[in-house]
Amino acid sequence: MPARVVVIGLASDYGCQVQMTNMEDHLLDVLGTIDLSYWQLASSGRMPDEYDVAIVEGAVTTRDHVELLRKVRATAGGIIAIGACATGGGLPALVTHGDLEGHADRVYGERSSDVACGRISPMPVSAVIQVDYHVPGCPIDPAEFVTVMQRALRGMANRPPREPLCAACKIAENTCMYEAGIVCLGLVTRTGCGAKCVSLGRPCTGCRGVAKDANMAAARLIVAEHGVDPEAFESVLDLYNSASEDR
Repeated sequence: MPARVVVIGLASDYGCQVQMTNMEDHLLDVLGTIDLSYWQLASSGRMPDEYDVAIVEGAVTTRDHVELLRKVRATAGGIIAIGACATGGGLPALVTHGDLEGHADRVYGERSSDVACGRISPMPVSAVIQVDYHVPGCPIDPAEFVTVMQRALRGMANRPPREPLCAACKIAENTCMYEAGIVCLGLVTRTGCGAKCVSLGRPCTGCRGVAKDANMAAARLIVAEHGVDPEAFESVLDLYNSASEDR
């Protein structure tokens, strides 16, 4: 019997789910082995009561999200968080910096209590429930998603990379951005993307989250030694990682 899979969207731009629709040959590797029971982006149907694997995109921003995720955790044997918003809070978390009430007051004034009703400070899915598999990135990489999906379907353990991106840049023979005085988060960002942005001449902005093996103190020293404004480094780090405990 094929594994029953549901795809759920929380607070995001649905970019990672759109990326799933662009996978073409990659997606064929898993479509024949699953029963895609519910996909919020592609269907208006009701989510089934029983399923095996749940794919979740987006940050947690409401109490309804929390309740939904707890039900999902009680039902699904495996949960996959996809994209920077779901795995680390992403751009939604950047809005409030953990201060939802203060943010609402600044934006809405006297109406803030009505507007913010039912909302909570944005956070990653793992802040609410245990997540079994992570596919970081903004947007996700199709090949990486398929690999993680196949691991989930087979009940294999998650094996996310732990080391920072810099080594991948050296393998690709990229010139270090810091030689030009440009802030790049390859020093601390989880590898696995093949250093695509840097290879195209753009600095890493950390969408894959802070690597478990990253040495944040040493990275900040390197930034200062290259004459780069430390506040600029922290500002770029905030972009996707303002809710990260590893920063």
